[in-house]
Amino acid sequence: MNKHLQLVREFHKRFGIAQPEYPETAHLSAMDIVMRQALLFQCGQETFTAIVVSDMAKMLAGLVDLSYNALAAIACRGDDVVNLHVNWRQDGSVLSVVNALSEKIHKCGSGETVDYSALYHLCQQLALRFINADFDGAFLAVHQQLINSPAQEPGNDYAHRLARETLPAAPDLTDSLYE
Repeated sequence: MNKHLQLVREFHKRFGIAQPEYPETAHLSAMDIVMRQALLFQCGQETFTAIVVSDMAKMLAGLVDLSYNALAAIACRGDDVVNLHVNWRQDGSVLSVVNALSEKIHKCGSGETVDYSALYHLCQQLALRFINADFDGAFLAVHQQLINSPAQEPGNDYAHRLARETLPAAPDLTDSLYE
């Protein structure tokens, strides 16, 4: 199982987020897919805002948050990450980055593991090759912050679930940037 997915599954277990035992699988309901899209759009906005203001640490945080949410969807399906090779137009343009992220986020509306996996791999690749950052270190820092945060109110309606799965502001990831 993917090492980052294992961390997300640990987070789900700690906070009572339903997920099948691996390797049992389940399909996401239409409302679960919509909730996942809302979370991804929120993280996408965070990432795009960081691009606009040229804040590399916040851009990295946005990419990690997108990855975490993509992996959360995979965990809720009971699947493992699909190994894919993803590319974006590496022309140095931030517009090509935004277009690639937008496309991958949009495709996650399918609710399929392969599309969540593609978004995860793109975020990882952008962190490593576009930002030049330690993706693993940044992912672990975000995970540690989440695991150490206080438990949310219990409840399984979508308002509670959305609140429980909305990631707080990421810690300062400046130390994860290579220069």
